[in-house]
Amino acid sequence: MAKKQVIAIFISCIILFNSISLSYSEYVWSASSETSSNIGDTQAVASIITGENIEENNSLNLECGSAILIEQTTGQILYSHNVHEQLRPASVTKVMSILLIMEQISSGRLTYETKISCSSNAASMGGSQIWLDTTEKLSVDEMLRAICISSANDCVMAMAEHISGTEEEFVKLMNEKAKQLGMNDTTFKNCHGLDEDGHVTSSYDISLMSRELLTKYPEITKYTSTYMDSLRDGKSELVNTNKLVRNYEGCTGLKTGSTGLALYNVSASATRDGLSLIAVIMKGPTSQKRFDEAEKLLDYGFNTFEYKEFATKGDKLKNIDVSKGIYPTVEGIFENNVGVLIQKGQSSQVTQTVTLEENISAPIVEGQKLGEVTYSVGDEKLLSINIIAKDEVKKMNVFTMLIKIYSKWGNMLR
Repeated sequence: MAKKQVIAIFISCIILFNSISLSYSEYVWSASSETSSNIGDTQAVASIITGENIEENNSLNLECGSAILIEQTTGQILYSHNVHEQLRPASVTKVMSILLIMEQISSGRLTYETKISCSSNAASMGGSQIWLDTTEKLSVDEMLRAICISSANDCVMAMAEHISGTEEEFVKLMNEKAKQLGMNDTTFKNCHGLDEDGHVTSSYDISLMSRELLTKYPEITKYTSTYMDSLRDGKSELVNTNKLVRNYEGCTGLKTGSTGLALYNVSASATRDGLSLIAVIMKGPTSQKRFDEAEKLLDYGFNTFEYKEFATKGDKLKNIDVSKGIYPTVEGIFENNVGVLIQKGQSSQVTQTVTLEENISAPIVEGQKLGEVTYSVGDEKLLSINIIAKDEVKKMNVFTMLIKIYSKWGNMLR
């Protein structure tokens, strides 16, 4: 009996192996079907907001010199008013300085515990400050609290000198980063925003660097959303210059600025129900008016639009059949987060289409593209997101087939 079983297993193994060999077709990864909708490598986003939806005629009757409202995830402009007019940014300049500080922390060149000394140059800064002394050292964490909450010019100067040696060299980094981000209306002359001829930007460019900071380093909102704090064992009180942090639901920051020439500016960010917005006001006539108009922009955005997330990175789509593998299926998962910016009430118009590669065969490597999901409204394609293999699936060979067949026969004979 045992001898007959062995012979049967051997014959079955030969037949199965030959049939697999004859039907084998090489898996082809189609590069042409890869999506170009990804932001970085973390999410795929799209918008069905068209020019017809975007307010560009100052329908909100804003009194400021320039204004813009964007959605943070997609970067979609939702409202614009003189967005490329070059104006003085005042302390909103510090958004770029903070961005470069966060890059230093991310790269490991700085830590939150790194102690920063104060030069006589930094100590002599005017405007908003915490009165740094050349004999004291504050940590990067303390410096960020002072910069983000109280807009401390002395602290941002001390950070610039620590990172680049001189303010001039740091400003070079600021302008290089501005160029990378497409901030074509911007020229930085200093790291703090005090009035200086030629130190200009636009509401559009401020929205770009604000979005970069919030998207790449969301942890910054730990500082920018704090209304009150203190330093030096409670001896130095910090009160946020951005009153929206205290008064506007969902406000996450971001930065205010004002001088006699710039008048009143703010880059205001807020998140509600998964929708994140950035409103920029430049050359507001009064301090309160800039906050009122930023609030008006944010209200318009939250009342009109929504961000619909369809999947999160790593979510399972389905088990996908695999031929010639040691496992019959592989779990297909979303490569990135995927969502769409829409007008409120339009989510039912978005359709999903799943397309899988033909003849998916082992070997499959972890992360290999297996297909894609496309989101559309009518005939208009919004975006596509790759479906990838969650795990590796090795190709079946004679040895693994023998084990598999023997296991099946063993179960049958029990």
